[in-house]
Amino acid sequence: MALVIPVILCGGSGTRLWPLSRSGFPKQFLVLSGDGSSESLFQQAVKRIHSVANSKITLGNTLVVTNEDHRFLVLDQLRELKSESQSDSKSEVKSLSATLLLEPIGRNTAPALSMAAFCAQQLAKDQDPILVITPADQTIQNQSAFTQALQDCIQTVEGSPNSIAILGITPTAPETGYGYIQRSGVKDQNNAYVVDRFVEKPDGKTAQDYLAEGSYLWNSGMFVLRASTWLAALKEFRGDIFEASQKAWQAKTEDSADGVGFIRPGKEEFKAIPSESIDYAVIEKCPQSPFPIKMVELDAGWNDLGAWDAVWQVGKQDEDGNVTSGDTLLSNSKNSLVHASSRLVSAVGVENLIIIETADAVMVADRKNSQDVKHIVNQLESQKREEKNLHRKVARPWGWYDSVDEGERFKVKRIQVKPGASLSLQMHHHRAEHWIVVKGVAEITNGDQVITLTENQSTYIPQGQTHRLANPGKTPLEIIEVQSGSYLGEDDIVRFEDTYGRS
Repeated sequence: MALVIPVILCGGSGTRLWPLSRSGFPKQFLVLSGDGSSESLFQQAVKRIHSVANSKITLGNTLVVTNEDHRFLVLDQLRELKSESQSDSKSEVKSLSATLLLEPIGRNTAPALSMAAFCAQQLAKDQDPILVITPADQTIQNQSAFTQALQDCIQTVEGSPNSIAILGITPTAPETGYGYIQRSGVKDQNNAYVVDRFVEKPDGKTAQDYLAEGSYLWNSGMFVLRASTWLAALKEFRGDIFEASQKAWQAKTEDSADGVGFIRPGKEEFKAIPSESIDYAVIEKCPQSPFPIKMVELDAGWNDLGAWDAVWQVGKQDEDGNVTSGDTLLSNSKNSLVHASSRLVSAVGVENLIIIETADAVMVADRKNSQDVKHIVNQLESQKREEKNLHRKVARPWGWYDSVDEGERFKVKRIQVKPGASLSLQMHHHRAEHWIVVKGVAEITNGDQVITLTENQSTYIPQGQTHRLANPGKTPLEIIEVQSGSYLGEDDIVRFEDTYGRS
């Protein structure tokens, strides 16, 4: 029986889907599939991999490679999956255990997979597990076709030492935004073809030639291989990445929360790893090498949602070709994507447009130019605008806050704290705060005092005072916070104690 360890690569920022996707809440955590599902792209990725388990395949601990800032988003969404699986007898996620590998800085996918391979070997002990690697931000419309293709990949790797299997996507158009795989020969008993070569993103004419020729498929970025195979191939082709990754792994620290393990590679050692993708470091060098690579074709409605036009393509279109979400009204409009997050959005007489509204930003683009949203993000970066990183409503491990108003020397926030959760014990150098409870029960540390407040009661936190907000109840706590002072930035926080390891 094959031991398979799922590896979810969950470190992207999804800047081409701004303003909905931001570095503080990137696209993999959003619900974007357009099929009526309430699950995020990350949750869908976890469920898809878990669907491969059968009498011949045992699933091990799911490894999620993400960064320190997103670890609690991952935890929250894993909890939702566990809760769903417990109440739904048909759920693919029968038993979900996970380990989070937390990168201190983004170094691309080759170091990420290296950390996962070292971790898989540690978890599997005397076995050499098969890794199933997938990005966290793709959509698949035909689940059964995906499951079968992935099982074929696993059988291919199980029966051939040092082999690698990759899912190749049946092309539907002369796409210039994807890399291609050229296959050769005929498929074997596992429906796998030999990979002849990998080619870079082509120009329009070359992409058209590939489509007509018939032996070229899109590179999905989904791989199956043994942990030992990845490390051996990395050592062969990029020994510098292997050695630096090994040092970072050896310097790791481990802890856990809510039954989920956290592994942090050595921070300085990880920063020293060369930044490179899985493809460039290893995969593209494998054809005709000691590491045979095969491809299983996947025709299952795959999309990597790399731009807003792709979201329109997979969405549920009305009779005029429009895809809408939220509170929208359209008149005499065609082939457009309109997303409303916080208010009514209307469109009259438009065609082939992307209109995305959030509480603090509106983006309008021609559909054919939707890839160029990255240029707006670059401008936000150069101007150091917070809209690049965070939404007005910001998720935190203890709950969330929504900055509802601000002006000179004041800011107003609506804050929700989960049952049993608490903010850090902290103080501010430049601001005072007024707290008014609007729902639930608040336990408030204010200097040397600890008080309990209920609905319509309030307190004042002087500038420089040590304080903490906690929810001792079983229902969410909501307060209105009014800040006043000379500087109201989020970095004016000195933490003394913190449940979430941020002090």
